Amino acid sequence: MQNGQLTIGEYLLRKLQSYGIDHIFGIPGDYVVQFFDLIEQSPIQLIGTTREETAGFAADAYARTNGIGAACVTYGVGGLSMINAVTGAYAEKSPLLVISGSPGISERDKDALLHHKGRDFYTQQRIYAEITVATALLDEPFTAFNEIDRVLDAVYWHKRPGYIELPRDMVSMHGSLYQRPSTGGHHRDTETLDAALTDAIDFINQSQNPIILAGAELHRFGFQDKASRLAEEKQIPVVTTLLGKSVIPEAHPLYLGIYSGAMGRAEITTLVETSDCVIVLGAFMTDVNLGIYTANLERSRCVYATADRIAVRYSTYEDVAFEDFIDGLCSPKLQERGDIDLEWVLTVPEPFEMVPDQPLIVHRLFQQLNQFLREDMTIIPDIGDSLWGAVDLRLPAHTDFISPAYYTSMGFAIPAAIGVQTAKPQSRPIAIVGDGAFQMTGTELSTTLRYGLNPIVLVLNNSGYGTIRPLAEGSFNDIENWNYTRMPELLGTGCAFVVRTEGEFDTAMKAALDETQHFVLIEAKVGKLDMSPALTRLAEQVSEKV
Repeated sequence: MQNGQLTIGEYLLRKLQSYGIDHIFGIPGDYVVQFFDLIEQSPIQLIGTTREETAGFAADAYARTNGIGAACVTYGVGGLSMINAVTGAYAEKSPLLVISGSPGISERDKDALLHHKGRDFYTQQRIYAEITVATALLDEPFTAFNEIDRVLDAVYWHKRPGYIELPRDMVSMHGSLYQRPSTGGHHRDTETLDAALTDAIDFINQSQNPIILAGAELHRFGFQDKASRLAEEKQIPVVTTLLGKSVIPEAHPLYLGIYSGAMGRAEITTLVETSDCVIVLGAFMTDVNLGIYTANLERSRCVYATADRIAVRYSTYEDVAFEDFIDGLCSPKLQERGDIDLEWVLTVPEPFEMVPDQPLIVHRLFQQLNQFLREDMTIIPDIGDSLWGAVDLRLPAHTDFISPAYYTSMGFAIPAAIGVQTAKPQSRPIAIVGDGAFQMTGTELSTTLRYGLNPIVLVLNNSGYGTIRPLAEGSFNDIENWNYTRMPELLGTGCAFVVRTEGEFDTAMKAALDETQHFVLIEAKVGKLDMSPALTRLAEQVSEKV
């Protein structure tokens, strides 16, 4: 079939397939039901969630795992319910396409008062323009194909969300031949690239103790192997940011740990902050990544390379592609480093010795959890001690770590587990959530049953919002205690345990690994004021500002 014979809805689905999108997450509504019907007739599988925000979280995690993802909802009540998830995807550079059905163009005459409409018919698109790299209203058959290409092109290149609004009377309209290719090349200035590389290589060669600080963009753009190659060929040690955890295999001999200023291990902090050349590759310089701005990274000793900016100390280079710069650093002109004494940085943890009757405490809980991690798992911590306790997990090879460590929205982990396992069925997710986050989005366990997924969900039950308690104690931090282990009874299947001791946790985790048919929920009872060492340090830093 030629492009000119395709309807707008058909063309959009065909383009999504060409980008490797095999699943769309969403909830139906009357403004989008025609397009949903098209999805069901296509090779793309529709994954229905329990609410729109969780569709956004799932599609975000799918995008981080697959390279690009999509969510589809109705107008107003659907599109606006996804705002939080899409904002998080924008902040953390996740290539998520939002498709929203909307009132037909022919229905908009005389500013009609149609259901789900807010201020006016264009309010939703204007809002999305603030949290995406590109938006399009497909209101003209002649331009629709071009507009679809333009938005997907921007999502693909910038690794940030895009928005397409599809009026319901445009779904079956035939479009015109598109005029421009999708994913076209971007301008590259070779002279500036050469100048940037010469400057960077000279600086690195003159340094005594360079180190690579690797961040999440390496994952977003698929440059993990490039960074590993650079480290291996030049024998430069590597640390990551919290958001970039797992972009370098943690079993790699050159990987040392997470750098997060005063929040992290003292040895890592000393190593990075005494380095005379920090090679920053794809790292977000955020408050959480930098230990609430306790990091000490002077520009005078940094090579800074991201998709948005290339800088060597005080010189900035425009029109230099991130990929070209990383590839160029592997030049023979960059000297291989000699043997480096890193023994003082490396930590060899004592083998965990379970004390069966010992009550659970957060610090030892994560040490014990580490014993159960396997290759090809995906660890997805939610916000709070779910995240900070997971900082020191030492991940096996081929094990990913996905978290909203910059935007820090509660409720991410369980819907994200759906997105991850949909994109990568061979990877079993372990979602780690607090009781507060579980009460926000735990109903998505029903979606795991609907689509045959089997995440392990570890609920840290400390009776409320444990991250806030150190900042200001009050009844506002308390939440109602649920019977979390009754979830299988509520949903009709699944498995659940409540654990209070290390022995009970050991038994539950072994059972969880053996149960591969459905979700397994483990409710870990911990003390109301019990916190990981990392969260304790975070609370001390944040409390000064609060």
